[in-house]
Amino acid sequence: MILNMDISLPLDQLRSSCRYAAFLTDPHVLQERLVLSGNFSLFSKKRYRNVFSQIRSSLSEHGFIKPRPMMKPSKREENLSEETNSKVNQIGDPGSGISAQIEKLVFHKRYHEALDFFELLECEGDCQLDSSTYDALVTACIGLRSIRGVKRVHNHMVSSGLVLDQYLWNRVLMMHVKCKMMLDARSIFDEMPERNSISWNTMVGGLVDLGDYLEAFRLFFMMWEENSAADPRIFATMIRASSGLEVISLGQQLHSCALKMGEGDNRFISCALIDMYSKCGSIEDAQFVFDNMPEKTTVGWNTIIAGYALHGYSEEALCLYYEMRDAGVKMDHFTFSIIIRVCTRLASLEHAKQAHAGLVRHGFGLDIVANTALVDFYIKWGRIEDARNVFEGMPQKNVISWNALIGGYGNHGRGIEAVELFERMVHEGMMPNHVTFLAVLSACRYSGLSDYGWEIFESMSRDYKVKPRAMHYACMIELLGREGLLDEAFALIRDAPFRPTINMWAALLTACRVHKNFELGKFAAEKLYGMEPEKLSNYVMLLNIYNSSGKQDEAAAVVQTLKRKGLRIKPACTWIEIKKQPHVFLSGDKCHVQTKEIYEKVDELMLEISKYGYVTGGKTLLPDVDEQEQKSPHYHSEKLAISFGLISTSSSTSLQLVQSHRICNNCHNAIKLIAMITKREIVIRDASRFHRFKNGTCSCGDYWVNMRLIKWQQKLRKLQGILGEKVPA
Repeated sequence: MILNMDISLPLDQLRSSCRYAAFLTDPHVLQERLVLSGNFSLFSKKRYRNVFSQIRSSLSEHGFIKPRPMMKPSKREENLSEETNSKVNQIGDPGSGISAQIEKLVFHKRYHEALDFFELLECEGDCQLDSSTYDALVTACIGLRSIRGVKRVHNHMVSSGLVLDQYLWNRVLMMHVKCKMMLDARSIFDEMPERNSISWNTMVGGLVDLGDYLEAFRLFFMMWEENSAADPRIFATMIRASSGLEVISLGQQLHSCALKMGEGDNRFISCALIDMYSKCGSIEDAQFVFDNMPEKTTVGWNTIIAGYALHGYSEEALCLYYEMRDAGVKMDHFTFSIIIRVCTRLASLEHAKQAHAGLVRHGFGLDIVANTALVDFYIKWGRIEDARNVFEGMPQKNVISWNALIGGYGNHGRGIEAVELFERMVHEGMMPNHVTFLAVLSACRYSGLSDYGWEIFESMSRDYKVKPRAMHYACMIELLGREGLLDEAFALIRDAPFRPTINMWAALLTACRVHKNFELGKFAAEKLYGMEPEKLSNYVMLLNIYNSSGKQDEAAAVVQTLKRKGLRIKPACTWIEIKKQPHVFLSGDKCHVQTKEIYEKVDELMLEISKYGYVTGGKTLLPDVDEQEQKSPHYHSEKLAISFGLISTSSSTSLQLVQSHRICNNCHNAIKLIAMITKREIVIRDASRFHRFKNGTCSCGDYWVNMRLIKWQQKLRKLQGILGEKVPA
């Protein structure tokens, strides 16, 4: 049998062979197989080595196999082998030697190899392991999150008749909890002859981590009845459960209990309380707990900063960040991730650059979480090239990183590149999720890539087993609507496997407004009224349809409805950051200290662009633009902010603006010409998407504005193909 075996095969190939079981029946063959594998020298009996050397030499001479090159082992592996051989020579039992090898492998975090050796011991059948080896195997299973490994190790413990002490019981429980085998963990927990604070903490913590907060509280109350002198760490865990349930009263009672037990200064409890109060809406209580911490740790600072950011207090969060820096507290990658997200909300490029520099300076330049936040920031503020550079420099990327960049290219009107990134993501083995498909479908929607959109939409469930959601249907409805295929868009809503959502009807209503389909638009608006009777944009959208169709009586009725319901359109505002200071403008605003210079610049710009054919467009309300604003189109907030930016910066500086509403067609056309005559790049983030104006064009491609022209040109080109005639551009 030995001569027929290809002993040069790797261990995993031998396992897959039908001869593997027979191979393991001879312990001498097993021992020499381990020696000849070149990985570990467990056995040093020369007679076996000589026999196998002769066999290999004979096979090599006859041309059956080539001599296997011997790789020089690393210094760590040499030390590993020497120590293991020493143990084997002392003990004399091969099983004991493999047990020692398992423990050494686990110590060096080589968990896969440790479990492979454990499988060899299982095959011998009668090997006894001691507690230290089982403890090492538990560590390997936790490190790999291996459910199969957990079952094998636990079954071996039971079948070997090992009597578990309290420590090993807790380790077995933790192994099941960490691998999210909560049903088995609960059975083990109930079988434990004795439970200490570690047992309770492990079981309750596992339930909280999985979001089963009610069951966690049930167990906590059971523990409280058995022993009211609870470990402080379980209080921190249960405070986390309170924040998960968003029930502040539970957290307050736990806070009170912790104070009565003299644990008010415990840093773990304090950090949990800050997080709980923040998530439950009481930032004042969170600040109170933070102020009373005797030692403000990095986690404490991160938690209070995140709490302020969660409630929209971005300026306060940024101030706390600088306080943390000035206090000399060590920052980690979570600190920088939070601050970068705060800068994203504040549209503060300079503060974000400083955070980026700090991230690199503190040694977190390759951190996946912080770098993904940077990618998101640069994308949201129009710096797509910087985002791409950060992304390409990441040694590891997760699905969130890919989603951020794909969505960014889509929002910037670069749909082809977004689709190419999606294809590259799949090619590199990263499995897309529903957010990925939303990002790439939105990119197709923004860029009018209907063919790509349909192909990707159909591949979701077919190739990737991702069930399309309402948000994906809304993208496809808008994509169809942009092409004027309103009947097909309505059919997609009608045939959806779930009840149509607000976004789906809103996408259809928008398409009806653009293509002036009065009947279908009215039907979609009525559906929206029933779902969102108080949402202003639905009424404004229908008002535009009535005005465009000449239905003045119906338009007047909509206006009366708005007045009766007390709905009023908020004025649009635009802000721009100059030298780290934000400046906010409303339409017709005259509150700025440089109002005179700003208005003079606006008049100058309007005069210049009128030479290139610019005229004020007709009256069309956007879903969220005040009618009063339409009466002064020359002094819209966008134009005021751009004029201020032009007079406040050098001629080579690009302008970054944020617009609270959707940019109107009038300003959109004007800004294209302003960018051309001033030779500036102007990036505006409005309520819908990004607009990058440069050299008289916009990254959005004026898709909605020029839809009829595009469709007309497409029809002419089809006609050209039939008649063979040249069609004018």
